[in-house]
Amino acid sequence: MMEIEMPNGVQAEVKGNEVSVKGALGTNTRRFNDSLLTVSVSGNKLSIVPAESKKLKEKSKTAEVSFAKAVRNDIDGVIKYYEANMQTVSAHFPISLEIKGDTLLIKNLIGERAPRTAYIVGKSKAEVKGQNLRIYGISKEEVSQSAANVRRACRIRFKDTRIFQDGLYFTPQQ
Repeated sequence: MMEIEMPNGVQAEVKGNEVSVKGALGTNTRRFNDSLLTVSVSGNKLSIVPAESKKLKEKSKTAEVSFAKAVRNDIDGVIKYYEANMQTVSAHFPISLEIKGDTLLIKNLIGERAPRTAYIVGKSKAEVKGQNLRIYGISKEEVSQSAANVRRACRIRFKDTRIFQDGLYFTPQQ
């Protein structure tokens, strides 16, 4: 059995096989397998209990640890944003970035006429300041997937990658 203590300003609610974590920045909802886990809230503690079945013992124990870590990530996300900072690097052609709705347009990458697009996932948000891109949100998975979509959109194929190193790269957080 694992117990997760909720910090001040964060509430958890269990409905069926979903756990909702509410905080100052928003709400994260996560589903769990109710045949493997039993989740309940008492006071400011969330308790996760694995199934008692002998057949499911190992599987429910790993599900318990994984779900506890995911809920901790959700708690951290509603307290402070997860963010990924990226910067454009161009040696040949100047790259420009534009956000339209939930897509990021990467224009003039290695001189291409058509812009490349990257999808910003879920409730994540992106903002462009000059040559810097900041992707932030309350869900670690959504922010990471959005950053991965940007990296995948900038992938240069059929050219020597030692020479054509243009694209968006991660920068350390301040």
